[in-house]
Amino acid sequence: MARSQPQNAPDDSDALEHAIAGVAAAMADPSRVKMLSALMDGRAWTATELSAVTDVAPSTASAHLNRLMNSGLIVCVAQGRHRYYRLAGSDIAALIENMMGVSWRRIDVPKSSTPASLRIARTCYDHLAGEIAVQIYSAMAKQGWITPEGSTVTLYGQQQFAALRIDLSQPGRRKACCGCLDWSERRFHLGGYAGAALLTAFNAQGWLTRQPGYREVAFSEAGIRHLRQVFAITVAD
Repeated sequence: MARSQPQNAPDDSDALEHAIAGVAAAMADPSRVKMLSALMDGRAWTATELSAVTDVAPSTASAHLNRLMNSGLIVCVAQGRHRYYRLAGSDIAALIENMMGVSWRRIDVPKSSTPASLRIARTCYDHLAGEIAVQIYSAMAKQGWITPEGSTVTLYGQQQFAALRIDLSQPGRRKACCGCLDWSERRFHLGGYAGAALLTAFNAQGWLTRQPGYREVAFSEAGIRHLRQVFAITVAD
């Protein structure tokens, strides 16, 4: 005989809906959105730094950070006596980037409102975004580095990455390659493990420089020269 369900047993049929609503509620505050946007540079920030970014009192910043942690959007990393906060992962960064794109469509004149430095080149968590990143993705697709839908690095692409001293053999559980919709350009840039490895290599080889605490990146003369040689991309002065 089938066992009857206890009258007071929790009904989890709406668990997903409640979870989505919880995440949305955690993001439904301009100060918390500013914190998440700051953490999109891929680095870990202190509570004091995030308090300054959002222009709120330290106690208020602490409450916001707890809310974001409880929702699984950020994590806290202890380093000695210091505590740092960062995004919980690349999937959270992708969620924020997509929300930026959706929200940007509600602004009448995005071209004139977007800071030029962000449009040209910036980080999207741990990979490149902006005009140059979109051009790199387009060049990779045209040259056959990646499949047309951007989900796989081709054998030729693996050879080209290797020529740039980039090893794609151990992506772990992460997607080896994917197209990430750029919120300012409305086109794809390279995401996934390949996108992260590309940014790391560009930085290590001195092709670009990053400023701590900022998403903007600046390409060096060597980087501009290699962009032209490898991807046929011309960067304006």
